[in-house]
Amino acid sequence: MTPASVTAFCPGHISGYFRRIDGHDPAATGSIGAGIVIDSGVTATVRPAATCSIIIKKTGQDGVTREAARESPPLHAALDKIDAAVDVVTECQLPIGAGFGLSAAALLATLTAVNRLNETGLRVEEIAGIAHETEVIFRTGLGDVAACQGGGRVVRTGAGIRGPIERHFDLPEPVFALSFGPIHTPAVLGSPAQMARVAAAFPSVIPENAGDFFRLSREFADQSGLETPEVKGVLAACDREYVPASMTMLGNGIFAYGRAAEPVLRSFGEVHELHMARSGVRILEVRG
Repeated sequence: MTPASVTAFCPGHISGYFRRIDGHDPAATGSIGAGIVIDSGVTATVRPAATCSIIIKKTGQDGVTREAARESPPLHAALDKIDAAVDVVTECQLPIGAGFGLSAAALLATLTAVNRLNETGLRVEEIAGIAHETEVIFRTGLGDVAACQGGGRVVRTGAGIRGPIERHFDLPEPVFALSFGPIHTPAVLGSPAQMARVAAAFPSVIPENAGDFFRLSREFADQSGLETPEVKGVLAACDREYVPASMTMLGNGIFAYGRAAEPVLRSFGEVHELHMARSGVRILEVRG
C-alpha cells in the first residue's frame, strides 16, 4: 500500500573553500574542497498527486513559517527524471541561497522521500547522483550533495558523489552564522574569470585539523575575490576577538566557530546557532 505521505530530512553544508572540476558530463563535474555538514537543513514531505506541485516554506527565528516560493526548476527537473508526480512541501530555517547548501539538501530530501513513497527502488548512490547532476546542470552547487550524504567536517579530494571524502567529527562547539543575503550562485559558477580566480586561491595543502580548516578557508576567502564589503567588516571584527571565521561559499555571509563568536556576529545582525551534523539524509516519518 502506498503511504499517505513520507517525510525526509537532509542536513545543509557550509563550504569553506572549493575548486571547480570539469568532467566529461554532469556526473563527473563537481568540485573539491572542504566544509562542515550542519544540523540545520531541509525537511521535505511528499504525497501522491496527479501532477507535480512544489511549495517551499521558510521558518524564521520568530517561529513563524511563511511560504517562500511555489516553484523550483531544479526540483521539477529531478522529479521528471524519475517520472514522479507528487505534491512536495519543503521547509527550512536558514536563509535560502545564502551558502548553506539548501538546494542540495532540498533535492536529496525530496528524492529520498519520493523513493520511499513510490517504492522506486533507487539506491542511495543513484539518488545522490540525480541530485548532484541536477545541481551541476542548474549551476546551484558543485559539491554539496557529496558532502550531505553524511555528517562531519568534510574534505573532498575528488569531484562527484563517488570522489574520496574524509569526514572528521572534531567540532564540539557550535558554529554561528550570519547572512546578509544571497549571492547569485549560477552567475559565479558560470563565470570563467571568477572560477579562474577561485582556482588560483585554492589551498595547496589538506587541513590536518579544525584549526587548519578555518585558516585555509579564511585565506581562500581573502584571495578568491568573493568577499563582499559586509563580509570583510565582520571578518575584521572576528580577527580582533581571535574568533576563527570565514565566508560562507557561496553566500553573502560568515560562519564562525565557538561560543565567543556569537556576540561578535550578533552586533551585525541575526545570528544562527548551528552544530556539526552527525549523519546525512534520512527518512523521518512514513504515514498511512
